[in-house]
Amino acid sequence: MRWAHPVDSVLYASVLGVLSAAHSGVLIMSDRPFQFFRAGGFDQVHFATGADLVNLDKLDYKLWVALACPTKGLAFDARTLELIDTDKDGRIRALELSAAASWVGTLLKRPDVLLQGPAELPLSNINDADEEGRRILQAATAMLRSLGKDSASAISVADTQAAAKAFDALPFNGDGVVTLDSTKDEATRALLGDVISTVGPALDRGGKPGVSAEKATAFFDAVQAHSRWLAFAQSDGVLPLKADTAAAYDALSAVRAKVDDYFTRCRLAAFDARSTASLNRDEKEYAALGAKDLSASAEELRGFPLAKVEPMGQLPLDKGMNPAWVKAMADFRARAVRPVLGDVAVLSEAQWATLTEHFKAYEGWLAKKATSPVEQLGSARILVLAADGARAPIDALLAQEKEQEVTATSMVLVEKLVRCVRDLHRLAINFVSFREFYGRKSPAIFQVGTLYLDQRTCELCLRVEDAARHATMAPLARVFLAYCDCVRPASGEKLTIAAAFTAGDSDNLMVGRNGVFVDRDGKDWDATITKIVDHPISIRQAFWSPYKKLIRFIEEQVGKRAADADKQSGELLATGATHVGMAVEGKPPEPPKRFDVGVVAALGVAVGGITAAFGALLQAFFGLGLWMPVGLVGLVLLISGPSMLIALLKLRGRNVGPLLDANGWAVNANALLNVPFGASLTKVAVKPAGSRVDTRDPYEEAQRPWGLYVFFAVILSAAVGYYLGRLDGLLPQVARSTSVLGRFAPAAPPAVPPAPAPVAK
Repeated sequence: MRWAHPVDSVLYASVLGVLSAAHSGVLIMSDRPFQFFRAGGFDQVHFATGADLVNLDKLDYKLWVALACPTKGLAFDARTLELIDTDKDGRIRALELSAAASWVGTLLKRPDVLLQGPAELPLSNINDADEEGRRILQAATAMLRSLGKDSASAISVADTQAAAKAFDALPFNGDGVVTLDSTKDEATRALLGDVISTVGPALDRGGKPGVSAEKATAFFDAVQAHSRWLAFAQSDGVLPLKADTAAAYDALSAVRAKVDDYFTRCRLAAFDARSTASLNRDEKEYAALGAKDLSASAEELRGFPLAKVEPMGQLPLDKGMNPAWVKAMADFRARAVRPVLGDVAVLSEAQWATLTEHFKAYEGWLAKKATSPVEQLGSARILVLAADGARAPIDALLAQEKEQEVTATSMVLVEKLVRCVRDLHRLAINFVSFREFYGRKSPAIFQVGTLYLDQRTCELCLRVEDAARHATMAPLARVFLAYCDCVRPASGEKLTIAAAFTAGDSDNLMVGRNGVFVDRDGKDWDATITKIVDHPISIRQAFWSPYKKLIRFIEEQVGKRAADADKQSGELLATGATHVGMAVEGKPPEPPKRFDVGVVAALGVAVGGITAAFGALLQAFFGLGLWMPVGLVGLVLLISGPSMLIALLKLRGRNVGPLLDANGWAVNANALLNVPFGASLTKVAVKPAGSRVDTRDPYEEAQRPWGLYVFFAVILSAAVGYYLGRLDGLLPQVARSTSVLGRFAPAAPPAVPPAPAPVAK
């Protein structure tokens, strides 16, 4: 990692300073007062002065909104996060942030400049009364001087980057790596090349391959180990043929398996002479070869015996040999047989055993050879490098390199100070508090862009590395989420986001829909929904939800019934065609299926029950009289109320914490996303003020006369109410249903039977 080697211990010192004030892992907090503001349903710290910021270590961790955040996937300067992340674990913790703030506070004369986040740090604001501050001031002045800015009074992040780039290009830049440019001596350059080519390069800050102290140690350790193995070869008997031993052994090894095979076949033929013919291969195999065009190197010949097999036979070395092995055997005879046994024409099994025994010590020495990266340099070069003092040129270069570590460390501290002055306040209001998120003046650092989809813009978009893993915790946020795969076809770049829909409805949000994602740099991406976490978006959506579900259910049932009817129609047509065919052939048609009377009766009972229930419902509704509107409202609430109540509870509990925790944050507060705030994060399409709309649509579907339908519905309701006598209390006696309909009116009193006439005695 860039800058990591020489300065980790220095940067970590600030953290150790804070740790020295800790006891049993819990920081000792003072009673220093802070200002707070309320947003998202909880109190958050407000940094009114620079002193508030540099005294973060005095703020109780229980009052921090977050205790940790990742260094990746954020719309924030990655280099600044890298410098604050002193343990290089890819996460910024509260301890590291408070340590950075305290460190900056000791180096500034006027810490209020932190609230402004200036692009440049005035040199006059560096605290030269502090020893570290003096070193940083001197380094900043030297960096500006190297850029030709001797009269500059302030240093910027761009200045530190330019100075670092120029320093990185120097042969000695304090990173602990020496390259071929570090010396002009050809012998030393050759030595550096040997190290790089064998144990691999160490890259310097400029990206050039070079050698570090660790690489040099690994190289010379390997050289010493291999040289000790080479020295063992000088023992008696290890190299029986001196310099020719290796070539002789290689020639022997090339034919060893085949020679062993030959003598084994000869011993088997001596055991039973009947096997001799078979051991020399069947004549049919030779006949098959005879039908082909053969060459001395034909692969088919290599599987045949090395020579003619005979009981206790001897291996010929010049004539009567398998043509495919002539070249290898000639090499074996010249390199191994002649130097050891003399110029013999045949080889007995006893001589073969003597020959292999002659190279046994060499074979054992080879078996002890360990794989070494320096072997490619050759024995002669390795023995030279194993001599005393061979490492001295590299050590001298590394010593010169180490002299620049102080300069490199000072330059890194200058860069860290300038970056912290610019970025520390913004990081704090996205970490210690969520002021930037709830302030809505600018996006928070975890908001990576805006998604345009379904006539809406979603501004709460988080970058996700693993959508499946993220979705296991994200539902706890109670937010409607759409995971989108984004791609830029021109460059092939890809990323995955989780977009929160906090306004509108979800009717047209489904997997596969496409939109456009615009990141914080203004680059646009093609976005496709791949996964949805469903939660209520609004109370209005929850109100209509039961009715939409009923309509969908009816549509599904109607579609199912239509499909069944279509299937039955097809079956009837097929049956009719079958009957016609049978009639033509003179066969009697199958009798038609009879209707089941029981089924008809059951259908009648069902229809009657439904009619009676509907009538009872109408009678109860119209029985409310003037309270019918209240009853209608009650009916609507009875249907939509539970859905609205569930939505209300979920909307009140929407929380951004689980969304961030799933991305590696450690959110320490219940950061709510209530309805008004959610409406500001997702904006529905609104026409600009003063816009004019031509409502004439040439392809508009014919409008239904809903007004007329409502009018007839009111008339019908009034007629039913009048018939049932529910309106009699509002009408004069002569117009009441009991007067007009008489005994046929449902509200008419039952007729009283006349009293029986007295019986005459």
